[in-house]
Amino acid sequence: MKLIVASKRYSSWSLRPWLAMRVAGAPFEEHVIILRQPDTKAEIARYSPSGVVPVLRDGDLTVWDSLAIIEYVAERFPEAGLWPADAGQRAVARSVSAEMHAGFQALRMACPMNLGMRFAARDRGEAVDAAVARVCAIWRGLREKHAASGPFLFGAFTAADAMYAPVVCRLDGYSIPVDDVCRAYMDAVLALPAFQEWRAAGLKEPGIADYDNIDETLVARF
Repeated sequence: MKLIVASKRYSSWSLRPWLAMRVAGAPFEEHVIILRQPDTKAEIARYSPSGVVPVLRDGDLTVWDSLAIIEYVAERFPEAGLWPADAGQRAVARSVSAEMHAGFQALRMACPMNLGMRFAARDRGEAVDAAVARVCAIWRGLREKHAASGPFLFGAFTAADAMYAPVVCRLDGYSIPVDDVCRAYMDAVLALPAFQEWRAAGLKEPGIADYDNIDETLVARF
């Protein structure tokens, strides 16, 4: 399998399947397309029928969209446990993942992912506050139920954690205050060796200095 991703410093959608596949131990090659280069659009078009990344290639099969890629990998490697084994928990994990996939636009736009920067705490508006409150409510509810099984949303790492990993980056990087339960969860995600590998690679990408003043609304698209 080959996973095509965008710049690791900024691409929240690329982080999701990459992290899921790495933690699950699914074998794959990666190809990173650096954003805001003269050939970026053409390079993405070589791999992606939708014109966006991430994209997974598995032989003649092309799978695009972060959640679709995770679902495909979970079916290819069921022993990896990317979804909880219990049917009820699995349904909840898919529900919160789908909510993440489709929602939280205010948070995305106000706090685009930037792994190389830390921003001072400030008022980011009612819409962002509401989004953060909803995210924290999801995290607290799941951690209260599954705390005895491990540090992640359902105890062990699942696709739901991969889907929320960029939100962890946003709340951490933009110094958004959260309660102790949510902070402990965020610390567990940030401490993952796979996440640290992703961050380290992102900070070494060629031309990364050119992005320090990137328009936040543009970054949010990725």
